[in-house]
Amino acid sequence: MDVSHDQAKILDLTVAGHRVATPCAEIGEGAPALLLPALSSISAREEMLPLARELGQTYRCLVPDWPGFGAHPRARLPLNPANLHAFLDALLAAAPGPYALGVAAGHAAPYLVAAAQRHPGAFARLVLVAPTWRGPLPTAMGPERAAWFGRIRRAVEMPLLGEALYRINISPPIIGRMMRAHVYAEPAHVTPAVIAAKHRITRQSRGRFGTAAFVTGGLDPAASRADFLALFDDRLPPVQVLRPEGAPRRSGAEMDALIGTGRVASAPVPGALSAHEEFPRDIAAAIRAA
Repeated sequence: MDVSHDQAKILDLTVAGHRVATPCAEIGEGAPALLLPALSSISAREEMLPLARELGQTYRCLVPDWPGFGAHPRARLPLNPANLHAFLDALLAAAPGPYALGVAAGHAAPYLVAAAQRHPGAFARLVLVAPTWRGPLPTAMGPERAAWFGRIRRAVEMPLLGEALYRINISPPIIGRMMRAHVYAEPAHVTPAVIAAKHRITRQSRGRFGTAAFVTGGLDPAASRADFLALFDDRLPPVQVLRPEGAPRRSGAEMDALIGTGRVASAPVPGALSAHEEFPRDIAAAIRAA
């Protein structure tokens, strides 16, 4: 698994009045493509680079970091769905394409879909890899415990207590256990080198804010399955969903509900929630075959 750093260019964006210096990798030659990494505690553009290299003979891939995430000091941007939508608007203003292909993984998927609605003609087609819309705690605990999610987020964001809580919950053993449980499908792929690289991502300045927002549902772009499915209307270009065979049960059920609407094409792929990183060659082949 290649987790090396790329040579990035910096897009100097303004989002909700905040300067957001956005590192972006550029890989390949051909038609423009935008590849968005998933949102997670270990999210960084590096996870998309193996897929970008697989697609690089056909596409010129732009791979940005999300604000609040990545293997670099984080921007001081309030993290909420409105600002992530605004971030993609600013990104598409700075690098408008048009894109022959838009790829998004996990929680990035509904943000890409919404951006495609707001920017008709920006994308010729969309590919969503293991799309999700609900953060880990809301998925695991259900809406009846929603009052706790905000309290947990505020605790992690506190200056001293929050940093201590964060360090406990993103230690290398916990990262390894999380990756083997639902991020990667093959435990053997969760090597010490991969865990160390993911741990470096979590140790960036202000890293706890992105994690706290994502885990507690603070970055959920939809309030319900119905709201998520309503994003997929006739304003969109063709959409393909790549459904990993090893996706966790609850997340997989949401993917299956989307596929069941008949509004998207779909294909099974190996992997779990980070199939694009674990099996980039299979994901690239599925994209080319569509």
